Amino acid sequence: SRVCRHRCLVVMADEEPKKDAPEGEDDDDNQLAPEEETGGEWAPLVQLEEVKVKTHEEEEDVLFKMRAKLFRWDKPNTQWKERGTGDVKFLQHKETKKVRLLMRREKTLKICANHILSPSMALKENAGSDRSWVWFAPDFAEGEVSNDMLAIRFANSENALKFKEEFEKYQKVNAEQGIGGEAAGAAAPAAESKYVAAAKEAAAAAAPAAAPASE
Repeated sequence: SRVCRHRCLVVMADEEPKKDAPEGEDDDDNQLAPEEETGGEWAPLVQLEEVKVKTHEEEEDVLFKMRAKLFRWDKPNTQWKERGTGDVKFLQHKETKKVRLLMRREKTLKICANHILSPSMALKENAGSDRSWVWFAPDFAEGEVSNDMLAIRFANSENALKFKEEFEKYQKVNAEQGIGGEAAGAAAPAAESKYVAAAKEAAAAAAPAAAPASE
């Protein structure tokens, strides 16, 4: 009847529509009540202690630092071999005041050059480049002294010139500390002339072999 239909519509209109559950949630009674949710914190099974690695640079002051690429003259194969790219530093010991050259490879931090700035060392232009230098040094990068000819290349001639100025400046500082009469340093000039001659021969035979500064 009309009356019945009218009453049914009124009842349906008065009922509050059921809200849909948020997306991603099930509309059931199995969910945890807010007070039942837990956020416990778990301690690690093993506690790792921080280990400090001593590099001996802690006992020195950084006098100079600049990014560069280093090469070593490979005598048996008569060619330059790259040692790495990174920051070359001049470090002065806080007590002895002696200055050394130290260079580490980027990322690995492995030492690729490590020697005292002896007054007997002489920087020379490498393959006529104005941003690269060659010198001979009793180097200690591999844990024992090795008489090597090294070449270093910088981003531009200004950086190369600044390196040379600082190199020679701290050579004088070491001379004032009495450095210069060591056996390794005394033997450098003769050995240097020998390997410089070999490098020139390689340069004449094949320019790329002795031109790390040309890149």
